[in-house]
Amino acid sequence: MTMNQRNTIDLDQGWDFMQNGITKLKRILEGQPEPQFSSEDYMMLYTTIYNMCTQKPPHDYSQQLYDKYREAFEEYITSTVLPSLREKHDEFMLRELVKRWLNHKIMVRWLSRFFYYLDRYFIARRSLPALKEVGLTCFRDLVYQELNVKVRDAVISLINQEREGEHIDRALLKNILDIFVEIGMGQMDCYDKDFEEAMLNDTAAYYSRKASNWILEDSCPDYMLKAEECLKREKDRVAHYLHSSSETKLLEKVQHELLTVYVTQLLEKEHSGCHALLRDDKVEDLSRMYRLFSKIPRGLEPVANIFKQHVTTEGTALVKQAEDAASTKKAEKRDVGIQEQVFVRNVIELHDKFMAYVNDCFLNHTLFHKALKEAFEIFCNKGVAGSSSAELLATFCDNILKKGGRERLSDEAIEETLEKVVKLLAYISDKDLFAEFYRKKLARRLLFDKSANDEHERSILTKLKQQCGAQFTSKKEGMVTDLTLAKENQASFEEYLGNNPNVNPGIDLTVTVLTTGFWPSYKTFDLNLPSEMVKCVEVFREFYQTKTKHRKLTFIYSLGTCHINGKFDAKTIELIVTTSQAAALMLFNASDRLSYQEIVTQLNLSSDDVVRMLHSLSCAKYKILNKEPNTKTISPTDVFEFNSKFTDKMRRIKIPLPPVDEKKKVIEDVDKDRRYAIDASIVRIMKSRKVLGYQQLVAECVEQLIRMFKPDVKVIKKRIEDLITRDYLERDKDNPNLFKYLA
Repeated sequence: MTMNQRNTIDLDQGWDFMQNGITKLKRILEGQPEPQFSSEDYMMLYTTIYNMCTQKPPHDYSQQLYDKYREAFEEYITSTVLPSLREKHDEFMLRELVKRWLNHKIMVRWLSRFFYYLDRYFIARRSLPALKEVGLTCFRDLVYQELNVKVRDAVISLINQEREGEHIDRALLKNILDIFVEIGMGQMDCYDKDFEEAMLNDTAAYYSRKASNWILEDSCPDYMLKAEECLKREKDRVAHYLHSSSETKLLEKVQHELLTVYVTQLLEKEHSGCHALLRDDKVEDLSRMYRLFSKIPRGLEPVANIFKQHVTTEGTALVKQAEDAASTKKAEKRDVGIQEQVFVRNVIELHDKFMAYVNDCFLNHTLFHKALKEAFEIFCNKGVAGSSSAELLATFCDNILKKGGRERLSDEAIEETLEKVVKLLAYISDKDLFAEFYRKKLARRLLFDKSANDEHERSILTKLKQQCGAQFTSKKEGMVTDLTLAKENQASFEEYLGNNPNVNPGIDLTVTVLTTGFWPSYKTFDLNLPSEMVKCVEVFREFYQTKTKHRKLTFIYSLGTCHINGKFDAKTIELIVTTSQAAALMLFNASDRLSYQEIVTQLNLSSDDVVRMLHSLSCAKYKILNKEPNTKTISPTDVFEFNSKFTDKMRRIKIPLPPVDEKKKVIEDVDKDRRYAIDASIVRIMKSRKVLGYQQLVAECVEQLIRMFKPDVKVIKKRIEDLITRDYLERDKDNPNLFKYLA
């Protein structure tokens, strides 16, 4: 028949024709011998539907066909699909389900093509569910609803077999789980509710059983190996057949059961916990511990705490060891020095070791940096045998930087060691005390030409500047620069002498001109110089006047050295002495015998200085002067004469003065500076705040000064009182804990 004069097709007749097509499709799906659809077959089926939907009412059968489309699925599922699934179990049921779902999708694809015209017009106009959706819903309501619990249990059972090491068909599981996803038609709720929840609970139960056995049997490292392996396998499981959205939830469950539940027990296992791993340098295990515990909420905190305890214990042991060594070596002053050097070395090594842990095992995590810092702050501020850490570090630097220091190191090693000392300084609370000790020792190195290398001196100052700020090093940098200028100054003095032959100091003279503000304060006194020296000083003053009119020269004789020739009976020996020792010895050119009193008067020195100086010349190693009575101490009634019998195998000898204990002076100076710093800080704060309570004022003051030293609250309180008496602040009339700034 041709299309234009087409006859009306009634419903039964048309549907019989469609039914044949559907039966053919079912036979193909069931694998029965049946030729495939040709394009004519397809066109005939499509056109039949088209015609039945476009006939004039009441012959427009769109609604009836829409219903019959659904019934076709329902009938097939009820008669064929469900019975075939119900007779199978476990894995066989799963295989059958995968096959049936695949076939169902094919059936939906073909039928929705035959009925395509419905989709385009009827369904679109009425906002009804699309053909594809209707097809999938049939499967969901009839097959999935009935079987999903059985399917889920079968899948979970297979997963557990796999966990126990059996081989399973992963592809099958993947296909099954795809059904849970696809049946949601764009939503994940079927997968989540009908499968994932139960699977996660089962996983938790499974690992809870495992963990409760392992925690009793295994060492901490073995347990962690197992835990890491389990996590790796679960991740792998997701990659192979679970939906990717399960990964986080699954791993969290496993971590919870294996790690969170047993954090404390694991870390504190007696012979293999975190303490033991640190003690025995088990780097790999510690790295694994970090990897595992970083995944669980707040899991790293207990690890960092144990790390901090461990470092503190190790450091405190070093302090004790140094204390013990020092107390047994009290007699040997020199050895105490060596012990202290060893102590600083050990602390540096300890820092290197634990810093490597922080970098390598704990991947630079801030918690561990903090733990290391807090631990070092605890024992680095203890000090050893009456010496503060600030002093020990300064002495340590001195030994590295001075000529003939105890440490014979290459340039690279020196640089590296200095770098490390500066790092340690970060943990010391009295940085100002270190600065002052360092400055004193730097002054000695520079003035007595003891510094081994200018480069290193400048290099450590750069490092200190980066660590503690510019004001920390400004004076020290000034000292190093002063010495360079002083050398230039000396060169131009020698040139001046060369150009003015009539000016002749008579002795070789080297003067080091320093800037007062940069250097430690030295005691100045008006020593009565021998006439030869007076002339020298005058010549230099005249020269200096030619360079500058505005500077006042003060000679610090206590730092000077002289080379004088001692003409003894046996031979002439060159004596290297201080300026004051030289002045005293020159007195014996004019007199054979001099009493203590005469020496004091002629030199114009304090008795303390005279006692030290005479002791060095008459009671110590080299007896240049004979003393009556011949005792080991100097007293005001002693009489001295030149010892012409003196001799020594050397041509040239140095006669040292007994050392002065500088420590007390340094500590006093620093205390004084601290008082000024606290005053300045309080005034700065009050000036900007005008009115402030006591607690806040103290807190802000500590905050401002903590970079250089840890101010003592008692001292702050005293400074506040002092500023009140000096009218910088006043107390509030009604509230004694409130202060006002007085401009």
